[in-house]
Amino acid sequence: MTNTTRPSASASLGLLVLRVVVGAVFAAHGAQKIFEFTIPGTIGTFAGMGIPLPEIAAPVVAFVELVGGILLIFGFFTRPIGILLAVDMAVALVAVHLPAGLWVGDGGYEFVAVLGAGALALAFTGAGRLSLDGALLRGRVPAWLS
Repeated sequence: MTNTTRPSASASLGLLVLRVVVGAVFAAHGAQKIFEFTIPGTIGTFAGMGIPLPEIAAPVVAFVELVGGILLIFGFFTRPIGILLAVDMAVALVAVHLPAGLWVGDGGYEFVAVLGAGALALAFTGAGRLSLDGALLRGRVPAWLS
């Protein structure tokens, strides 16, 4: 089954703005975990926060954020990437930020909630016309993927 309805030009422009901003923030955070903190440093941080299996979780999260963010910017495999990034933020919210309350300055969840909501919105809507999904995959893959 393919999706025959296409977003309007203005909706696609809005999705482009959302994809670029959310994708750039995720990519930056993934790059920070890999290149600035390093994977061993990120593993140590995850262990200190009580994240289960930090040796697996830290590199997976770092690369999902880096690669997923880049893919969001270009609008490629937007729906599945949006789901992965929304799950990433849901885990961060519950496992780390929720006890600190709303405000990010206090370690709260406002930032991860907004990023997670943006990623989930893209998972629900898709990338729009101004994307690699729109240009390359339209009509060739199930609607949930493009």
